[in-house]
Amino acid sequence: MSLPRVAYFSMEIAIDQSLWTYSGGLGYLSGSHMRSAGHLNLPMIGISLLWSHGYGRQVIDDAGKVQLVSETWHNDKLQDTGKVVNVTIFGRSVKVKALLLPPEAFGTVPIYFLTTDVEGNDADVRKWTNDLYDGDERVRIAQEIILGIGGLRILKAAGEKIDLVHMNEGHALPAVFEMLEDYNNDYDQVRKHTVFTTHTPVAAGNESHNAYVLAEAGFFNKTPVQDAIRLGGEDFSLTVAALRMSRMANGVSQLHGLVANNMWHWVDNRCPIVAITNATNLEYWQDERICRATTPEEYMTVKREMKVELFDYIKEQTGKTFDPDVLTVVWARRFTEYKRPALILQDLDRIKKLFNAKKIQLIFAGKFHPKDLTGREIFNQVLEHARQIPEICVLTNYELELSALLKRGSDVWLNTPIRPMEASGTSGMSANMNGSIHVSIYDGWAVEGTFDNINGYIIEERDSNGLEFVNAEDRHRQDYENMMTILEKEIIPTYYNDKKKWAYLMSNSIRTSESYFNSDRMAVEYFVRLYKSISI
Repeated sequence: MSLPRVAYFSMEIAIDQSLWTYSGGLGYLSGSHMRSAGHLNLPMIGISLLWSHGYGRQVIDDAGKVQLVSETWHNDKLQDTGKVVNVTIFGRSVKVKALLLPPEAFGTVPIYFLTTDVEGNDADVRKWTNDLYDGDERVRIAQEIILGIGGLRILKAAGEKIDLVHMNEGHALPAVFEMLEDYNNDYDQVRKHTVFTTHTPVAAGNESHNAYVLAEAGFFNKTPVQDAIRLGGEDFSLTVAALRMSRMANGVSQLHGLVANNMWHWVDNRCPIVAITNATNLEYWQDERICRATTPEEYMTVKREMKVELFDYIKEQTGKTFDPDVLTVVWARRFTEYKRPALILQDLDRIKKLFNAKKIQLIFAGKFHPKDLTGREIFNQVLEHARQIPEICVLTNYELELSALLKRGSDVWLNTPIRPMEASGTSGMSANMNGSIHVSIYDGWAVEGTFDNINGYIIEERDSNGLEFVNAEDRHRQDYENMMTILEKEIIPTYYNDKKKWAYLMSNSIRTSESYFNSDRMAVEYFVRLYKSISI
């Protein structure tokens, strides 16, 4: 029996920095999936939006605060397909055009990027595909209709025959309502041809909108609003509806699979939720030099070379000079409160002792959503510390190229979310691929891929029972104390006094990521467990 041809819908896909169509982890994951599927010649097509302003450029203003600014980009590898479809959104006929990223451009599967920046659309409509995750609710809803309904119609117009729709998060849910029309309102048939990946392990973080606003927008296509409400509620939950309209769903780590099943246990008529652990593309992320290293001396030599390259970049962007012989800890990911970017700076006097002894230097990078005022505030607080402390630097515009530099040039990749709010956290996987030691809260993929004192360090391994009852302030304090104890008592002594063991940790981290956290494994597993389930 042949494999099904899958249409993979994702609001963001990170393929190359010249294609500025991503914000963070979801896009990085999608990009790795598309690269591995292309490398393995799996029958898939990607569908996303062509964000003409991306996720915003970070600039430091005259007051020393970070700001996000819009900036238009262009890429000549995208091909105009000539395909334009009409989609009714908030009562307006909207033209949606598709550009194609051909497989040969970057070794991916074919990917269609959709835009409303089309002649004939009103000026405001042309801006709907400017900014990823627009903060205006009505524009955000419109973007999801463009992805779901517009995406399916583009595939039809292009003559693409598909067997299965994969919604990577709930953003593409309007595709389900388009499919209902194709299958004469046969819900069971639609479910047979739909699967869903959930990424958000906190119920409140799953997107919802008033069902009547969605109906007005055309989100439900021709489905009556009362029928839609039975799927997702009057405060319409995209995740709940997706679980009821898919034949199978998955969480993105083994822990997240358990969390998701517990979180959505009350949803009647929902599909099963399995766990398929995220991964990153080895060929894209791993530096060839670290791949060739075999002895402790070679590992340390290559790592120092990569640190020098990163520090040259730091010198150019910030004017700061970092020492390649000092332990370098990187915290780089989306700046948002639950990820606790500044946890390591909780006690400045304590960390300054390590700075003064030339034992550690810290690098921070990452973006916040334009509407996330708390994330912006945390970024600016860390930026202020960096202005006053030579051993701290903050790098702006955390894109693919900077991400690769940091993963190659870091000694330690620090991950400090509030457990169990990190569904997976793929950045540590690609850091591991380059011999960076993962030091993490016992959350996301670290539960199954970071083994304490073997290939990394775990900040307090414990089960999840009762964690929700721990006072937030106490949890921060406990996690901070455990992290600093590991840093002071284990990581720093090992790095400076036992290079052989440090190289052993590097080697094990590389082997772990190569063996299981390579997205080639993930892409195959999706076909085996989600797309074409094995049965007797």
